[in-house]
Amino acid sequence: MALITVRVDEETKRKMEALKHINWSEVVREAIRRVIEREEARNLARAVLLNERNVIVPDPDFSSVRVIRAWRERG
Repeated sequence: MALITVRVDEETKRKMEALKHINWSEVVREAIRRVIEREEARNLARAVLLNERNVIVPDPDFSSVRVIRAWRERG
């Protein structure tokens, strides 16, 4: 497992020491996981929005059947 260092102010450190029953490493790991999940979800939402903006809506009189027939007839 990788090791990271987190800096906290003295007051926060003192309060953490008073709560020795809490696994602070696990608290930090879980907070990091939540931020990663939130950012990944945000990136996915952004990708969906970009995809929606790039959808090409054909003209109402466009017929894919006519286009396919034209290509087949050329062939």
